[in-house]
Amino acid sequence: MSFGLEVGIFAAYAAGLFLIYILGKLLIVPLKWAGRLALNSLIGGVLILLVNAVGGYWGIFLPLNLLTAVIAGVLGIPGVLFLLIFFNL
Repeated sequence: MSFGLEVGIFAAYAAGLFLIYILGKLLIVPLKWAGRLALNSLIGGVLILLVNAVGGYWGIFLPLNLLTAVIAGVLGIPGVLFLLIFFNL
């Protein structure tokens, strides 16, 4: 075997590993965002359930669906306050 062929094989392996690394990064970042959004939506849903449990004494109610959970999860407490104002005024 000549030295040039071995360098070519090494370069091909290096390029393949680099391509796998780049594709992995491109696939992992959206999964992290989706996981974070799902976790925040779950927390938002819990906040809405808490508001419904406590607010039931005063007639305050927030519908629990995917949209309200995402709003409460992404925006946090200001999102829950927005939903309270939006649905109870």
